[in-house]
Amino acid sequence: MSTKTVRLDNETEEALREIRKQTGLSISEVLKEGILVLKKEVDDKNRQSPFDVYKSLDLGEGGYSIAPSTDTRKGVRAAIKKKLNK
Repeated sequence: MSTKTVRLDNETEEALREIRKQTGLSISEVLKEGILVLKKEVDDKNRQSPFDVYKSLDLGEGGYSIAPSTDTRKGVRAAIKKKLNK
């Protein structure tokens, strides 16, 4: 365990006093808890959502589908017609 020197401005010093008064924690305990809470927030921010991963994939100009999935019958007809006309 190491010792750190921290400089606090008046606003932060007052916030520290209030937290200690309300929780009964020592200065070290308050600072440790604050660091752990901030670490969790930073970790949560850096975690990618599924959409972020999807967005980063290079899918190119688009697929090779003939019709949207909502109209598969039309797509099948078009594919058969295209194949038979060759």
